[in-house]
Amino acid sequence: MKKLSILILVLMSAVALGAQTFQVTGRVLIKEVDQPIERAAVLVQPTEEIAYTDAEGKYELNLPEGTYQITAYGLDLKSEEVKLTLQKDTVLDLLLDEPSVQLDGVDIVGEKATTGIDRLKAIDGFAIYEAKKNEVIVLDDFAANKAANNARQVFAKVPGLNIWESDFAGLQLDIAARGLGPSRTANFNTRQNGYDMSADALGYPESYYMPALQAVDRIEVVRGAASLQYGSQFGGMLNFKLKEAPDKPFELNAEQAVGSFGLLNSFVSVGGRNSRIDYYGYYQFRTGEGWRENSGFDAHTAFGRVGYQANERLKLGFEYSFLSYEAQQPGGLTDGRFNSGDLAQSVRGRNWFRVSWNLLASTIDYSFSERTQLNVRSFGLLSARDALGNLTQIGVLDNPNDPRTLISDEFRNFGTEARLLHRYRVQEQEAAFVAGIRYYNGLTRRQQGLASASAEPDFQLLNPEDPEEFDYDFPSVNHAVFAENLMYLTPKLSVTTGLRLEHIRTDADGVWRFNRFDFAGNLISSALNVDQSSTRRWVPLYGVGTSYYIRDDLHLYANYSRNFRSITFSDLRVVNPNFQLDSLITDENGYNVDLGIRGELFGWLSGDASIFLLRYNDRIGQYEFPGSTTLFRTNIGTSRHIGMEFFGEADLFDLFKRKQGLSKLYLFANVSLTEATYIQSDITAIQDKKVEYVPNVMVRTGLNFKYKGLKATYQLSYLGEQFSDATNSVFNPNALTGIIPAYLVMDLSADYQFKRYKFSAGVNNLANEQYFTRRAESYPGPGIIPATPRSFYAAVGVRI
Repeated sequence: MKKLSILILVLMSAVALGAQTFQVTGRVLIKEVDQPIERAAVLVQPTEEIAYTDAEGKYELNLPEGTYQITAYGLDLKSEEVKLTLQKDTVLDLLLDEPSVQLDGVDIVGEKATTGIDRLKAIDGFAIYEAKKNEVIVLDDFAANKAANNARQVFAKVPGLNIWESDFAGLQLDIAARGLGPSRTANFNTRQNGYDMSADALGYPESYYMPALQAVDRIEVVRGAASLQYGSQFGGMLNFKLKEAPDKPFELNAEQAVGSFGLLNSFVSVGGRNSRIDYYGYYQFRTGEGWRENSGFDAHTAFGRVGYQANERLKLGFEYSFLSYEAQQPGGLTDGRFNSGDLAQSVRGRNWFRVSWNLLASTIDYSFSERTQLNVRSFGLLSARDALGNLTQIGVLDNPNDPRTLISDEFRNFGTEARLLHRYRVQEQEAAFVAGIRYYNGLTRRQQGLASASAEPDFQLLNPEDPEEFDYDFPSVNHAVFAENLMYLTPKLSVTTGLRLEHIRTDADGVWRFNRFDFAGNLISSALNVDQSSTRRWVPLYGVGTSYYIRDDLHLYANYSRNFRSITFSDLRVVNPNFQLDSLITDENGYNVDLGIRGELFGWLSGDASIFLLRYNDRIGQYEFPGSTTLFRTNIGTSRHIGMEFFGEADLFDLFKRKQGLSKLYLFANVSLTEATYIQSDITAIQDKKVEYVPNVMVRTGLNFKYKGLKATYQLSYLGEQFSDATNSVFNPNALTGIIPAYLVMDLSADYQFKRYKFSAGVNNLANEQYFTRRAESYPGPGIIPATPRSFYAAVGVRI
């Protein structure tokens, strides 16, 4: 594999060099008030190249040496025209004047602007996204509770997402699409700035780390077809792209937020750039008492990046991310306790959770020519998580004199991905080719045993050299080669084909104890089991997609992509009194299919409407044995997921032919209809049952209002009834399984930008709905995890 990696890098280096190009960057602003203009168009003549600004008014162009006419256009604003002779990298800010009449004779190609949602370009960065279902969340474009990482608001315009709400401060992100499990976003390939950020991409793909949303520029979501370029997860790829350095030597942003239940969020970032060096970093501190008993937390998050432009072709970068938090876990509730109305109660006062995350990355970007670029990302993870407390079912009283259970994980992972992007022409039609390699090496060390009987967060095993229950090393290795090609058969019709070959090895090496107790909790017998196993496999993945442009701002797309998901370390071995594992459990496989239309559907309506099919073979899940109170985890069958996803946003002032100057009012709707069924299973209790955690109906809708520096968002979220296990049980006294009732939640948020100052405020769960989104088998339960009641927040920020 090493020889293959060297060969591919040599082939990359052999690409012929082309013409020298320079970068033109800057911002488009409203004159005098220094306010950025989003989705402004920057037109270059005579090349007719167009760039669009982001939420901060930033744009970027790459042009050969020469003389150009640069013109900026903004809706209902006077254009700005500048003549530029380009001989080096240039920063060019463009200022637009007060409202004016609509200009005639300007034909700007692009999709209609929406608020907070966009689409990836056909070729974006070093990847091909043509014909793929994707969304881009632009965070500074709308108001939301970013201080508490409110995922319900942030992902409101991405259809088909089921979101678990496990803590009111958003310490963890739990989302999934199309009937996959939301737990810690494990069914997405989660990334930050394009590199892995999960615990172990194959063996333990759970995300305990999430960057501060105040520092995130956009979130990219690519569905199942992302498997060819990013790996084998069924859900697709989720990438948090952090903000870039501002176009000035130094800038400081600070924000202080307060909220209900003792929430305090302090955030500060610094950044800047000169001719060759750019830098950006932030620090965030969050603390809160929690709205339930025994649910306080403290969290520290930090990030730093330095970039160095060595010459016009080569740029180097280094990044470091840090997270440390400690939170008390109030445990779950039984159905009876939840229905009593006292949701703040807690029957677990000794449960704690701790995360320490260190994520490092280096990047190399090299431009062989205007048409050929190389990107290399290397990353490493040195992290740990500890879960401490009482794991028994929530109906069992917690004896304060009993020792607690501690599950301690250490992660030591590193990897490298190299991508070569080459643009070329076939009979005057544009085409592009991406090829790459991946090397990944992971090691997870997991121990489980007894800890102190105190109520304090004492994350120490009583016998660290010989834990009572579990002591394992889980090494993993992943090599992959992949290639994808985009070709336009006509100016309107394109075909994308791709292939990926994965080599995966997952090992287990350790010991575990099988302990038997009597009804009084006394140990009857203990058996030590030694386990050494290794599984290697080659997995080919392939896919094809096509797009047809009805017009420049509206197109049809379709794709088919194979998917694969490796068994995780939790599927190989865990000691938990609430479920047992099948020793013969195997990998999962299947495919995703999408067919849709997106763009400007009408002059006043933009959106994306699609249908999908997800086939999931050998799906891993758990079910309850008849007459038993524990769950059994195994390959429970094959599921089929069919559905419709729609997102649309209407410009109401345009619809009703009312011109309101700089004010805008948008109505958005996100609707998902899903039918997910186990179509094949050897387990009679599961055959033809509905897949767990799949609401048949999900609707998120609301209004976005914008006027100069003011942004306001009202949102309504409705999710239909869903089951929590594969047998579709309605009620169980242990609360591990049962119905999750339908619920409706409303949120209201507003931001106001005045020169250098920003003010934010809002109310979450406006109507104080009592609901829950999950039943947990282990932490942070077991049992029902109630969602946060009505809460408030307010923040003030300044830019210097």
